[in-house]
Amino acid sequence: MKAVIAIDSLKGSLSSIEAGEAAAEGIRRVNPQAETVVRPLADGGEGTVEALVQGMGGILQTIRVTGPLGEPVDCVYGIIEKTKTAVLEMSGAAGITLVPQEKRNPLYTTTYGVGEVIKDAVQKGCRRFVAGIGGSATNDGGVGMLQALGFGFLDKEGNQIPYGAAGLKVLDRITDENVLPELSKCEFQIACDVTNPLCGEKGASAVYGPQKGATPEMIQNMDEWLLRYAGLAKKHYRKADENYPGTGAAGGLGFAFLTFTNAVLESGIKIVLTETQLEKHIQQADIVITGEGCLDGQTAMGKAPVGVAELAKKYSIPVIAFAGSVTEDAKNCNQRGIDAFFPILREITTLEEAMQPENAKNNLRDTAEQVFRLIYMRKA
Repeated sequence: MKAVIAIDSLKGSLSSIEAGEAAAEGIRRVNPQAETVVRPLADGGEGTVEALVQGMGGILQTIRVTGPLGEPVDCVYGIIEKTKTAVLEMSGAAGITLVPQEKRNPLYTTTYGVGEVIKDAVQKGCRRFVAGIGGSATNDGGVGMLQALGFGFLDKEGNQIPYGAAGLKVLDRITDENVLPELSKCEFQIACDVTNPLCGEKGASAVYGPQKGATPEMIQNMDEWLLRYAGLAKKHYRKADENYPGTGAAGGLGFAFLTFTNAVLESGIKIVLTETQLEKHIQQADIVITGEGCLDGQTAMGKAPVGVAELAKKYSIPVIAFAGSVTEDAKNCNQRGIDAFFPILREITTLEEAMQPENAKNNLRDTAEQVFRLIYMRKA
């Protein structure tokens, strides 16, 4: 039997690879001769860097960059040397988890550090980028990132505008004569699973501003500033389109990538499945195993495990899933290619105890063992 295993990270407990290896160990307890292939899985959000670097023989880099509050933070990103690909999560440099609740204010948070990560990777030879842009603390339209890459976002006196959405209030013109020369040779795949435009009632400010600390007055102002920013961009950049789906992602970072770089916005899980070449491994499998921390109705709407299941069903291969917990609406996953799913908790426990890495590993391994005892019994 050949089992291909691609499980999303059990966040706070196990990485994608650790979860996969635990399931593989459970299978080998039943049949030591079973072929188990463990591949990384992520959806473009948290854990993508770790998954792709671990699964593709990459190297982690840690650099100090400008954080969302303008103070230094250490950001981890990955380089896949053989393809000169950099893998990054914008949240590592400008994420909302880097900002204490009492300091959340999108008028002043910046994406400058994201540009510093890109610049570092470019200087290390990377020309391909896979970037997840979920979990931002910002609403600056990606201007901070672009400033770090050499673009001029200038006020009437010719000075760079201040960090944050408030800087857009005084934006007068955009220049690009000092842009990093190598940027024109770079390609960006942006993992983006939202379709919000840059402005309007479904735009970056209105939909995501409140969770970043924005008041109703701030939301109205930021929306107007972003619209004016888009208008200035249109004067010189033909790709500028504030209504394009996804331009409102990460406080307008989607707009910045699409307008000023050679970028495409794609489903995060699609990017990861392509980069890891999972389909190639699945084609000859007898069974596919997937899963994540919590299997629920959101999973059925297109999260990573369903992406794996859809690949498997192209080849009529059975799919089972393991999860730390399972909700009632997880049954919708059965209509999306997951033939059966199993929660791995084996006794009454606290959430803290369940999430301890050693406990999660043991629970996943032991559950996989029992499921495969049943599978092999039916084959006997």
